[in-house]
Amino acid sequence: MQTPFLVPTADGSLTLFQPEVGEHYHSKHGALQESKHVFLESGLGYFLAQNPQPAVRILEVGLGTGLNFLLTADYAAKNSLQLEYTAIEAYPLSETLVAQTGYSHFVEEDIWKGFLTNYQQAFSSPTVICSGISLNVAKSLLADFVMEGQVDVIYFDAFAAIHQPEMWTTEALERVCRYLKPGGVFVTYAITGNLKRSMKSLGFAIEKAPGAPGKREMLRAVKLV
Repeated sequence: MQTPFLVPTADGSLTLFQPEVGEHYHSKHGALQESKHVFLESGLGYFLAQNPQPAVRILEVGLGTGLNFLLTADYAAKNSLQLEYTAIEAYPLSETLVAQTGYSHFVEEDIWKGFLTNYQQAFSSPTVICSGISLNVAKSLLADFVMEGQVDVIYFDAFAAIHQPEMWTTEALERVCRYLKPGGVFVTYAITGNLKRSMKSLGFAIEKAPGAPGKREMLRAVKLV
């Protein structure tokens, strides 16, 4: 694949542009704002408001730059929340490129250092990033992914359907959502008619939630059974 390169977004944070796919890893309207709004606040925050608990398991589709993980880990550390985070990433970025994102400015130093120090190890086995927080990354296509147990929240952060339609089929969504507990939350930046129909057919109650800057709406769905 062609090497992605860093570009600034509207809120001052950096993202990557992937020439091979023809898309940015985050919103051009603000990488940091999007990650916080869609995944941390509308995903994890929403789940914990409904289900207060001392520990949480998260599955992310598309680790990318690691921004969603970093913000979630920082939140967990500051709120004494045990975090077990699994991500799927078929095309991992180099440690050097991840280090150049500047995301160290957005999280506590121990989170950032723990992430970079253990980045490669996390692709081999569940790895402790700092006290109470572990990361495991599957270098795998979604079609080949398997894991043990179920999670509380799914961050679905694949490239847009126009670029990766295979990631947004009902079959692909079912493969991911089988790992979500009843009452668990599925959240993504996107919302389309096809996506809503697929999630309904998989036994979810869907909601049009306010989108991040530059996007009017996004989808949040709760697994009913």
